[in-house]
Order: sequence, then C-alpha cells, then structure tokens
Amino acid sequence: MPQPVPRFAAVRAAHRPSDVWMLDRQGLPLQRLRLDDTVRRFEWVPLERVSPALQAALLTAEDRRFFTHGGVDWAAAARSAWDKLSGMALGSRQGGVARGASTLSMQLAALLVPTLQPHTGGRRDLGQKWDQAQAAWAIESQWSKAEIFEAYLNLVPLRGEAVGLSAASAVWFGKRPEGLDLAEAALLAALIRQPQASPQRVGQRACAIVAALDAQTLAAAARPRCSDLHDLARTVLTRPHGGGAPIALAPHAARVLRGELGAMASVWDAPPGRVPGAGALRSTLDANLQGFVQERLGLHLRELSGRNVEDGAVLVLDNASGEVLAWVGSSGDLSDAAAVDGVLALRQAGSTLKPFLYGLALDRQWLTAASLIDDSPVALTAENGVYVPQNYDRHFRGWVSARTALASSLNIPAVRVLLATGTDRFFESLKGMGFGTLTERADHYGLALSLGGADIRLLDLANAYRMLANQGVYTPVAPLRLGAPHSQARRRVMGAGAAFIVGDILSDRGARSPTFGLENPLATRVWSAVKTGTSKDMRDNWAVGFTARYTVAVWVGNFSGAPMWNVSGVQGAAPLWRDIVHFLHDHEPSWPPRVPHGVERVPVQFADITEAPRLEWFLAGTAMREVARADVGQNRPHIVYPADGLIVALDPDLPPAIENIPLRMQPVRAGYGWQLERLSAPPCRMATQNPYWSPQPGQWALRLLDTQGQPVDAVRFSVRGARAASAQDPAASGCVAAP
Repeated sequence: MPQPVPRFAAVRAAHRPSDVWMLDRQGLPLQRLRLDDTVRRFEWVPLERVSPALQAALLTAEDRRFFTHGGVDWAAAARSAWDKLSGMALGSRQGGVARGASTLSMQLAALLVPTLQPHTGGRRDLGQKWDQAQAAWAIESQWSKAEIFEAYLNLVPLRGEAVGLSAASAVWFGKRPEGLDLAEAALLAALIRQPQASPQRVGQRACAIVAALDAQTLAAAARPRCSDLHDLARTVLTRPHGGGAPIALAPHAARVLRGELGAMASVWDAPPGRVPGAGALRSTLDANLQGFVQERLGLHLRELSGRNVEDGAVLVLDNASGEVLAWVGSSGDLSDAAAVDGVLALRQAGSTLKPFLYGLALDRQWLTAASLIDDSPVALTAENGVYVPQNYDRHFRGWVSARTALASSLNIPAVRVLLATGTDRFFESLKGMGFGTLTERADHYGLALSLGGADIRLLDLANAYRMLANQGVYTPVAPLRLGAPHSQARRRVMGAGAAFIVGDILSDRGARSPTFGLENPLATRVWSAVKTGTSKDMRDNWAVGFTARYTVAVWVGNFSGAPMWNVSGVQGAAPLWRDIVHFLHDHEPSWPPRVPHGVERVPVQFADITEAPRLEWFLAGTAMREVARADVGQNRPHIVYPADGLIVALDPDLPPAIENIPLRMQPVRAGYGWQLERLSAPPCRMATQNPYWSPQPGQWALRLLDTQGQPVDAVRFSVRGARAASAQDPAASGCVAAP
C-alpha cells in the first residue's frame, strides 16, 4: 500500500518558493532573493491565474479526459500499451500527440508520495504502478478536480531546475502564467513529457499539441505556425536566462541577506499587496536611496572613465540604529567584475585611519587640537630601510596645529603622532573599533599604519566613522533583515570629548583649506564631517563621513588593482559622497552635535603667527591660551631632506611634477643655496635656489651652500627607476657635465 496522500491545503501550505522578494524597509520590492539552489520554484499560483491557453495545451498534451475519469484513464492505458506493442513512437507518424497512460492525478501522486518515485533507470515496476493508481484514486476522492489541476501546475518539474509553471514561465518568457500566449503555452506543455529533449524535438511536440487543440480553444487565439514554434523553442531553450526578475536594485546586499538567514521556514513574512502571493523578506534598505546611489555611482564613474576608473562602492548607515540604508557593491554593467562586492572587498585604507589616530592621542591627552606638530621632512629608520613619509602634494608647511594637520590630511604630522602614541597602541585601538581584517602583528604594518598601509573593508570603515558620530560608542552594524535579532552591545572605544573634537576638525572647512581650498566637494550645504583618502599609486579613493543622522562611505577605484590616472580622493570619491549627503538631507537639516560633558572652548593664540587666533575645543584640564614652538633659530642650518642614504624610487605611473623632490634645510636661511652632483655616469653638477628638484636616475651628492657659496652640510642619496624620455635628459634640469 502507498503512503497516505496529504490534503490539498497541507500541500499548498508547505509550498516554499526557491526565491522570495527582497523588500525595502517600506515594503517596496528590490529584487528576488534566491534561497534554494537545488530547484527554481516560484510562488504558488491559483488556477484562475493560469492562462486558458496553458490549461488547454496541458490537458491536450497530458490528460484529455481529466475531468471525466476517476484518477486512472483506462482507455489511455490501453492505447499506450497498444502503441508500445505496435512500435509507435512519441509524436506518431500521423502527427497526433502521443500521451502516456499516467493521468494528471497519477503524476501528482508520484510527486506527493516519495515511495512512488521511479527506480534506477527511470521506470516504475508493476507494484509501484498499482500503488500509483491507488494513490490517484485517493487523491480524486479527497480533492476537487480544480485542486488537482492547480497542484499539478505548481509542482510539475520541467527543464533544468525549474519546478512548476510559474517558475518556467518566468525563466523562459519573463512572464507570469496568466500572461502566456498559445505558442508559449504549447512549448511549456511539450516540455513536461521530456524536459531535457532537444529544441527540435520540443518544437515538434509543441506543433503537434497546437494541431490537436479543439476549435473552441483556437477561436480565442490565432494558431501559431510550426515554423514559429520551432524558432521559439530554439530561442528560449538555448539562451541564458535570468529567472525573470524584473528588477535588481541590490544584488550584493541580497547575497549578504541570504547569508544571514537560517532555516528557510523561518524567513517567511506576510506578502505585501504589491507582490501578490510572493514570500517576502523586508530589509533595512531604502529603495529610493538605493536607486539614487546606484544611478549616481554610474554617472560619476562615466565622468571618470577617461582616467582609468571603473569601479566603486557605497554604504549608507543610520547613525542611531546601525541599519544599512544603502548597499551598492559595484558599478554593475560598467564593471568587468560586477559580482565583486566593494563593500566587503579588502582595499588599502589611505588616509582614512588618521582620525582614529588623532582621536587616540586626544583621548590620552598626548596632544590637543591646538598642539603644534612639525610638518617638515623626516627620515626614519624602519625595518626595511629608511622610511621617508611624504605629503600628497609634496609640500611641507612647517609647524602646524593638530587641527590643521588632520583636516588637511598631512602625512608627516600623522607619522609623528604615531611615534608618540606607539604603533601597538594604535593597532589595538583599531581592532577595538571593528577592523577585523587587521590580521597581522602591529609591527607588520609599522609606521605606514598611520598613512593607511593596511587592507580594510568599506563596511568596517563606515561603522568606525559611525562610532565617531556616536561620540565614541561602538555598536555592530545591524543585520540587513529588518527587525532581525542581533547583538546591540555597546562599548566605548573613544572618549566622547575626543570623538567630538575629531568630528569638529573633520567638519572645519578652514582647517582643511591648506590642502583642499575652501571650495571643494567636501563642503556641503548642511553640517557634515568627512575625511578623504588615497592609497599608494592612486589605486583607492575614499570619502567617508557623517552628518547628524547618517554615515556615508564611498570607495572608488578598480577591482583589478590597476591605478587610476591622477585621481585623488577629493576628485574621485568626494563628489559622489557630497551628492549622497545632499540627497539624504534635501528636506532634513543636519545640526552640529551637542557638546559633551568635559569639553570646553577657549580662545587660543599662536606665537610666531603660526596660525591665526581662534576659539578651540579642549578636553577639560588641557586648555592652552597661547601655543609656541621651541625656538630653533640659533641652530646651525643643516639638510633635513633628502636624508643621507635615502633611496628614491621613481614611479612611471605618476606625473613628473608630483615626484619632484623637495630640498629642505632647517632652520631656513635667506641666501642659502644647493649644489647637486651626480656621482654615477654620466656625471654632472648643478646649483640652484629652487627648493624643488625634478629627480634624475643615478647616485647623487647634495650640498647646502651658505651665502658665500661654502658647503655647510652634505648628504648622499640615490634615485632609481625611469622617467619619460624628455625628463631623462640631464640638461633639461640644468645639470651640466662635471669637470
């Protein structure tokens, strides 16, 4: 005896599509989300939503007397036996539709009762066939004909992974079952008997099905020609198909959301009215924002396409909840690696970690926003040789305040701050802020950690800036599934006062003007704090910042690792960042954060007119009303850059003007000059008052000359690499043959 057959209501209730609709936080559809990779099965479709053409074609092909038999069609069984005895093949010579002995009820029984599945070889033995007939009778006695037909339409397996006519019509025709025309219906009906048949065989069977349809069915639709059916079969069965998803606004977020899910049975929400009958998962995303970011990213990258920029990624977080409001992992069709998720990809941080370094130093009261830091050339002994940090623009500004150094993203002051705080201490603080990709030891990154010599994720970087927006309190990013339970553990990783001062510095247009000017893409109509970053060889651009309510993080570059052509963070990522901030706050203000307890604002003056007087924020007990640097005016002038033993490596990807080497003395003396002599072949010598020199390959000696032309200091260094032909000519730089 076969296993008992379930009731129709139980079968329908147990139906689980392989795909559900991923919705935004308001219930707007974003795209389908694949949950089951073994089959492609869509939502249950009621019989009244199946096109009459498909119903007629299916009954003609599989069970013409469906509404009159009691589960077994004895006449069809007898004819099938005779056909086998007489050697007639599927699709007989007379052009009729060859039907098997199994009725729809029997086929449905085999789908519902596991013991009725065919044995190895694809055939049932006589005992199984008898049990199948009994199961069909049981179904007929408990179900209505409409229920049997409806269940069959939703459960029948078709070609490949498609199960049910809903999935099949979407996969091959991009339609719902109610929208199928007669040609499409005949093609699907033809697939049921032999799902893996060749397009030619499917076309032949579809032609036979159409020919066998009664006149009443054909009166409602024109009879398609056999040639058209063959063309349709060849087209739809050989082309790649996308599953019929009409929109795909968040493919990378959908992949992450699927990874968050547990058992399928736990992910079903009541379907919204706008997606009838579909399972649905509501996400934290905002469809309008997601669409805007996706569109604007594409437009921005098209503008940069002539500068070898192909990829980008954006993440927008809600500061209070940590919910993801927009997750765009790539530029889609503009990218050669559209499936790569730039939100999760490891990229070099550039200058984006500097705020956390200064925050650490402020929090430990090792410096204040008014403390002066020397932005002059320095050569540091490192594990792999001499480490000589440079500012992006290759300029040096002398003594600057910590506010100016951070806001203007000066590299040498950042390295000096790291020397004061210690690499180990800074490394551990970054780990506490959620930078889990820092898997090496602190000494692996060394002093370059302050300048972004570490691989990080946009996701972690955005959440760390969100920590600054929340005045030093870290919480994890919320799951993408709206309302999903998650850890909301809060931990303080930076003092509220230090985080407030860092945010104030990052919002200071005047303090960033020495590097970026007053008018630049970092200036927004509302209050915002932002930091840009550019990694080595211009392979990564970053713009990350926050407003009163949102944190926005943008990365621009190439997933291939290819360098961009002279594109900095303020040119590459910042314009897009600003557009997103303005979109978010089009009708919503953003005010500066409240001043936390223990922070005071004090007027401060700088001796030697280092910077203009101003009101400055201090942690309680650290205020200074006058700031001065140590007087080094009596020191003997000496060369501070280039350092003795320095090796300069020329980068052919950088414009020559960017690679100019600054010639620096300390203290500066009017009337002093320089003499450069190439010691390697061909030897040459030049004298100059210019503080910048266009480097030429070779071994060099540099002398500092006083007002009488006498050397007071000398260093030796080497230049390696190649320059453009015009830049390799010694005479082009004024270097003449040495005597």
